Amino acid sequence: MKQNNLKNSAKGMAKWFLPLCLLALLPLSASAQKFALVDMEYIMKNIPAYERANEQLNQVSKKWQAEVEALNTEAATMYKNYQNEVVFLSEEQKKDRQEAIMKKEKDASDLKRKYFGPEGELYKKRESLLKNIHEEVWNAIKEIADLRGYSLVLDRASDSGIIFGSPKIDISNEVLQKLGYAN
Repeated sequence: MKQNNLKNSAKGMAKWFLPLCLLALLPLSASAQKFALVDMEYIMKNIPAYERANEQLNQVSKKWQAEVEALNTEAATMYKNYQNEVVFLSEEQKKDRQEAIMKKEKDASDLKRKYFGPEGELYKKRESLLKNIHEEVWNAIKEIADLRGYSLVLDRASDSGIIFGSPKIDISNEVLQKLGYAN
């Protein structure tokens, strides 16, 4: 009977031994991974082409916003004039004016969507101006990560919840140097 209990006990231990060993080794494998931080805002602000592209986007955005506001102002003026003259207008004239006002408001709304919508002109222009810059930065980060054996590179500028990151693991200046923007 005693021998039977020992066999069952040994089987039970063997069943738990491998998972326990794996659990014990897990912290060692996790600590072997290397991490780095970058500050994408800092990197982008130190790339002159990025700053020029942003300035160009701001100018285009202001121009397009002025166009939309001009149409909205026209619609508001048309409505104000309509309000002042409504008592003197026939039913047909009232209907025509109302339709003209609604058309002008719709034109303004359509123009705003065309320029600033999710797939609008501003989005397309931003993509065309910044795509190459983003790719160059990404490639530089990837090369440094591959060279140094980093398993993970986090952006400290994003809303990732990083509370503290040692400056020792921040590779932002190295990325700028790799891109040719020495700091």
